[in-house]
Amino acid sequence: MCVQQQIFFLRNNRCHIYDNLVDKKKLALAMERARIIFREHPLCDHCLGRMFAENLGVVSHKKLGRYIRDKLKKKQPKSCYICKNLMSNLDLHVRKMIEISKEYQFSTFLIGAILQPSIHDRDDTIRSELKLRGITGIKSEVTREMGRSFSRRIRVKVDYQNPDVVFTVDFKKDYCEIKPKAILLQARYTKNIRGLPQKQRPCDQCDGKGCFVCDFHGIREFNSIEGKVAKFMIEKFGAQQAKITWIGSEDESSLVIGNGRPFFVKLVNPHKRHILLPKKIDLDGILMHGMRTITKIPSDPVRFHTKVAMEIEAENEISSGLFEDLVNLKEHQIVIYEGSGHKNKRSIYSIKLTRESGRSFKIMMESDGGIPLKRFVAGQEVEPSISSILETNCKCKLFDFHKITVTR
Repeated sequence: MCVQQQIFFLRNNRCHIYDNLVDKKKLALAMERARIIFREHPLCDHCLGRMFAENLGVVSHKKLGRYIRDKLKKKQPKSCYICKNLMSNLDLHVRKMIEISKEYQFSTFLIGAILQPSIHDRDDTIRSELKLRGITGIKSEVTREMGRSFSRRIRVKVDYQNPDVVFTVDFKKDYCEIKPKAILLQARYTKNIRGLPQKQRPCDQCDGKGCFVCDFHGIREFNSIEGKVAKFMIEKFGAQQAKITWIGSEDESSLVIGNGRPFFVKLVNPHKRHILLPKKIDLDGILMHGMRTITKIPSDPVRFHTKVAMEIEAENEISSGLFEDLVNLKEHQIVIYEGSGHKNKRSIYSIKLTRESGRSFKIMMESDGGIPLKRFVAGQEVEPSISSILETNCKCKLFDFHKITVTR
């Protein structure tokens, strides 16, 4: 059989494809209702098939609509009553999706559509007149067909639960936008130089929200731990912003050694997703390690323990007996007074003292995280404090973190 004969055969026999595949009573009822529709409302194959596909158990709405039309010997309308030929012009919008997605890495996607209210109204009119229930809505039909076409062309999958990117196609305003899912990361850092602050000041024009002045990063300079980490992440993943959640903090003059301080990063609008990161990343005084992707950043405060070394200087000479009282501090809970009279309690698990002189000494302390160390030494709204126990004003000159352990 030649090609022309095959085409002729298909055209003349396609009206029989569902005759033996669906319930004949249901098919007959669908035909009767289709005749009623055609009396007043010309429909395209997509919209016609959609009205009966669910009840007949047919997957392809377009093929079913063509079958019903051929059976009833009806011509294709110049304009569909419901969609106004929107369904036959979806390819234009799919091409827009392909064009704007070229700069992004993703393997799953989801499509959202914004239609003219009049389209929904006409769709509801048809379904109401014929009392059709359980019918796929026109909006779902649009996104379904666009998703199938887009998926075939660039070989990615639809994911309704957790897509890498979400497309929004606005048919009212004739535009298409893409929004990638944020990438969430967890890592640790060690800091081996002094004089580097932990946090970066936000852009003074937008207060960290992102604007043209800061190139939408939220920060304009990168001379802190936050700045160095954000700059690396933004460049590596092609992200717009890197929002960091810290687990504890340290002074500009402090070192963070040992296993390092854990932190979380949320990358906003990343263009790249499949990045192979080295085990250790040197950022000139900052060493990041153990970076990995996670599914969620904890919403509640993360509890942790710290091992910290402090250099302390007292205003007066300290007796040996008072030093013994300080070592016994591990038997008490530290009470920290916050704003509005709120109290927080932290525990100390061990204290080791090294006396340098009559007025200066070092402490190696293991405790719950979250103790404001300088206030704990000076006695500013912290009870008991090192100053109160030693009965003289004390000042923390320096403190370094040797170990930070997350407890939950």
